[in-house]
Amino acid sequence: MAGKSTFLRQNALLAILAQSGSFVPAAKLQLGLVDRLFSRVGAADDLSRGRSTFMAEMVETAAILTQATPRSLVILDEIGRGTATYDGLAIAWACAEALHDTNRCRALFATHYHELAKLEGRLEFVCNLSMRAKEWNGDLVFLHEARPGPADRSYGVHVAKLAGVPPAVVVRAREVLDRLETQTASPARLDDLPLFAAAAHPQIARRRRAQRRRGRPQDPRPRRHEPTRGHGCALSAEGAVGGGVSEGGGSASAPFDAPANAVGSG
Repeated sequence: MAGKSTFLRQNALLAILAQSGSFVPAAKLQLGLVDRLFSRVGAADDLSRGRSTFMAEMVETAAILTQATPRSLVILDEIGRGTATYDGLAIAWACAEALHDTNRCRALFATHYHELAKLEGRLEFVCNLSMRAKEWNGDLVFLHEARPGPADRSYGVHVAKLAGVPPAVVVRAREVLDRLETQTASPARLDDLPLFAAAAHPQIARRRRAQRRRGRPQDPRPRRHEPTRGHGCALSAEGAVGGGVSEGGGSASAPFDAPANAVGSG
């Protein structure tokens, strides 16, 4: 609705037009040569091969991560939508890091996860864009413009209203959304992930020391009366787009029988 998918596909088409020697609808375009163009857009299953929508998405994503080179252009329109919120966020986060650090390719990554906007401060060649929208007299107006910075909120309930969802359902959805947004946020954030891997829970560490003194095998599992604190939070954003550009690095060939959509030259 906001135009992020159109924005991604527009840039892919501009690359094809420019590299084929055609005119492009722009006053100025600086892109560079592209050896392959990869796209992971839309949602569709492959029942004839026993693949769910999410499995088809993961197969395409895996092919991109194993085939894209530093000269490639990648557009990703949503990753991790077909599973639980935390799982999807974790997969999207890891894929963005892999494109930046391992593939080191030019990429446009559209997502609804607000948390991914933090990658701009963690990765050198990442910047955030978002699609502009305004509320006017209780209605949502999409401006179809990309601006620097992440989106500040979601508009899913507004889109449901535009689609004709019954008013009672829309009102109830807004009530539930307000309640979720006003709840106390978890003290654990994705920024804590490196710390989470570096140190064990204090009670588990104390038991390990006691087990070493008694010469017993170490059991990292907490007992029922020893609570542990989980890490993670989730939120969605309408029209958040992240893009990364880097140079250098290597690539690997793909062993998959169903590669992602790709256009290659040279």
